[in-house]
Amino acid sequence: MKLHEYQAKELLKRSGVPVPPGVAAKTVDEAVAAAEQLGGNFWVVKAQVHAGGRGKGRFKEVSSAETIEKVLAGTPVDGKGGVQLCRSMDEVRAAALCMLGNTLVTKQTGADGVNVGTILVTTGADIATELYAAVLLDRQTSQILIMASSEGGTEIEEVAEHNPEAIHKVRVDPVTGLGAWQARQIAYGMGLTGKAARGVAKILLGLYKTYIDYDGSMVEINPLIITSEGAAIALDAKITLDDNAMFRHKEIASWYDASEDDPYEVEAAKSDLNFIKLDGDIGCLVNGAGLAMATMDIIQLYGNSPANFLDVGGSAKKNQVVAALKLITSDPAVKAILVNIFGGIMECDVIAAGVIAAVDEVGITVPLVVRLAGTNAELGKKLLDESPLAIISADSLTDAAEKVVAAVNS
Repeated sequence: MKLHEYQAKELLKRSGVPVPPGVAAKTVDEAVAAAEQLGGNFWVVKAQVHAGGRGKGRFKEVSSAETIEKVLAGTPVDGKGGVQLCRSMDEVRAAALCMLGNTLVTKQTGADGVNVGTILVTTGADIATELYAAVLLDRQTSQILIMASSEGGTEIEEVAEHNPEAIHKVRVDPVTGLGAWQARQIAYGMGLTGKAARGVAKILLGLYKTYIDYDGSMVEINPLIITSEGAAIALDAKITLDDNAMFRHKEIASWYDASEDDPYEVEAAKSDLNFIKLDGDIGCLVNGAGLAMATMDIIQLYGNSPANFLDVGGSAKKNQVVAALKLITSDPAVKAILVNIFGGIMECDVIAAGVIAAVDEVGITVPLVVRLAGTNAELGKKLLDESPLAIISADSLTDAAEKVVAAVNS
């Protein structure tokens, strides 16, 4: 589960990490009120989307462009990015008008971009130095990895490619946890001393605490700034939490923003289906992630492309199969469907019953190829053969791929 920046900063603040004051807003009036509440004469308005590169992003269109230009006394704002510096209330209002309800395109969103429904109004910062810090899992060593860089403000992938020496890594045994001495070691390794080193060490300990306390998958601060007075502050934050642990964090689970995710994937999650939308035209319904990958590969091998990854799991029920086929057929790009089931725990007759129920309920109008093998495969085939459905039966994965691609081409 990904968090918005304002949500991530709330968790960091609870763990003792200093963050700039800020207020989330969903309307223009709320944004102006937030700036008034924060006070001062310099604010930053930031689009809240689950994508990096917001400051360099551009909006597809600004529906209130004329109003914005009038507010800014004729200064065009159409196309300004998702992070805007404001030195007056009029500029705060203009930035909110520019962002809210409009589509932001960054290098991480793809050409379609994402709609901005919430913005963060925060105070301006006194930036002397920009750093980077993150906590994530190192799967190779089964340890937690603390990663920091003296080159903040840019994507860590770029730093890794062009200046890998700038990245400092410390692996933490989850039993003993992150020691204060390790946090200081990282800070000194980045060339920090005195107040700045102590501040960064404190932030690293807070980052680790956030990761552990809230079942994190990744906790990142970029940039972590040092002010001209030597104070360390988390200027931006990105946090991803483990979906499987959200039952332990009901308050945070309620923060989930479904509008940020693909609507097909949101619908799939309601039925506990593992689904990812792709760009092809052959829908796939498979049990098991490995078999699903193999199914997509063989479709590609025979000259076509999968429309989705869909794993119904090893013990799917009839209603999940119905939900899966409904989901696949709701995609107008799908021209044929391949059901590929290897029955282990999953029983093939359950899949067959689900396919029959789905066709009765939804009405599948595209070619449907079914390959069943394993537990109760013969019973499943018998159910399909005795039904009035126009189903193309396949004896092997290769046979299924050939038939579904041929069905599309014909």
